Amino acid sequence: MAERPYTLLSCSMSIDGYIDGASESRLLLSNDLDFDRVDRVRAGVDAIMVGATTVRNDNPRLLVRDAGLRARRRDRGLPESPAKVTVTSRGLLDRSARFFADDGSAKLVYAASPVVDGLTDRVGHAAEVVDGGEPLRLVTLAEDLHARGVRRLMVEGGGSVHTQLLADDLVDELQLVVAPFFVGEPAARRFVGEGHFPWHAGRRAVLADTRQLGDVVLLRYALSDRYDAAMPSA
Repeated sequence: MAERPYTLLSCSMSIDGYIDGASESRLLLSNDLDFDRVDRVRAGVDAIMVGATTVRNDNPRLLVRDAGLRARRRDRGLPESPAKVTVTSRGLLDRSARFFADDGSAKLVYAASPVVDGLTDRVGHAAEVVDGGEPLRLVTLAEDLHARGVRRLMVEGGGSVHTQLLADDLVDELQLVVAPFFVGEPAARRFVGEGHFPWHAGRRAVLADTRQLGDVVLLRYALSDRYDAAMPSA
C-alpha cells in the first residue's frame, strides 16, 4: 500500500451510539470544554474530512475558532485552518454550504467518476473536485491526500465515512466522546453502520487514554501501531 496520512477519527455520540437525532435540528452531544478540545485537535492537523451527508445535514464550518491557535498556525507558515475535504458518490452538494465559504482554507471534493463533471460545474470555482474513481475508494483518497502533503488527517463524520474508514483499517486513532444521555430513535444516525471491522472480540482495540470533560467522557483508542500519543487530545 502507498503511504497515507495519520488518520484520527473524532466523534461524539450518545450513550446508545447515536451521533444525531431524527429531527432536522442538530443535536448537541458535547459541551464547551470538548468544543475547545476539538479546536486544539483541528489546529494540529493538515486536513479535516467529513462526508457529504454531514456537509448537507450539519453544515459545518470546519475552521479553527481560537484566535491564538490560528496565530500559532500562521507563525508556522500554515493557513489559519486546515484544508477541508469531503467525499461524495452522488454529487449532492450545494455551493451555498459553509464548507465552500471563501475563508482562506483549501477545499477538496473527492467525487465518484459519474458525478465529477456536474459537480465541477456547480462548485468547481470554490473547491477542487477530484475524480475518485468508480466505485470511489477511501484508500485511494487517503493515498492522494498524502501525495498532496497531508500528513495528519482528522475525520469528523458522518456514519458512512466512519464505517468505511474503520472497515478498511484506515484509522490510526479514535477519539470518541460519550454524552450522558440516550437518543433511542431508530431513524437517527449512528456512529457506524453494519460492517466487517478489524476489531472484534478476538482483536480488541487498545484504550490508550480516558478523560472526563465536564459531563462527557473522552475515550482515546489506538487502532494501529502508528498511534501517536503526542497528538492533541485534551
